[in-house]
Amino acid sequence: MSPRVYKSDKRQAAAEDTRLRILTAARSLLAAAKPTQITLDAIAKAADVSRQTVYNAFGTKAGLLEALFDGLATRAGVDLSEAFAAPDVHAALRRFTETFCRFWAADPVVIRRLRGMAVLDADLDRLLRERDDMRRTALGSLLAARGVEAGSETIDVVWQLTGFEMYDGLARRDPERDPAGPIADAVTAVYAAARD
Repeated sequence: MSPRVYKSDKRQAAAEDTRLRILTAARSLLAAAKPTQITLDAIAKAADVSRQTVYNAFGTKAGLLEALFDGLATRAGVDLSEAFAAPDVHAALRRFTETFCRFWAADPVVIRRLRGMAVLDADLDRLLRERDDMRRTALGSLLAARGVEAGSETIDVVWQLTGFEMYDGLARRDPERDPAGPIADAVTAVYAAARD
């Protein structure tokens, strides 16, 4: 006879609360006006938990960072269904661009710091590259779903245009202007030029 599986709603709620406190602490440290070195120890201290609790909640540092990115995406309302449901390829590309601009705009300081940290952190660099590759794959799927044959060069250019660096550069250059429109215009122009 196998042992009885015991699940406690209170225990599960407490675990979720702990995860949320840890993620909130990590985000707060990254967004701080005077950023400190972001370590698991610093995150644990800010969340008022032990380092082991952080590991128990997320498994690894990469697991914590994955959850942090997922949380940022949820906060930004990242949903590509509008892009896939758009009436034509130009509208689909605009919605794709706007979705990622919303993501970048949701917490640019945190994203900027994570990208800066990735220069010295191989695990974080790998994670960011995987996330960027997911955006490129989604772009290819979006075009393929419309029966569009786009060359890899076109996909690469559109992928770069929809990346954080482009968004951040334009947003910082003119904080009063939303970069989503100009980036979407550039994306549709690149696509149109590639089709001619």
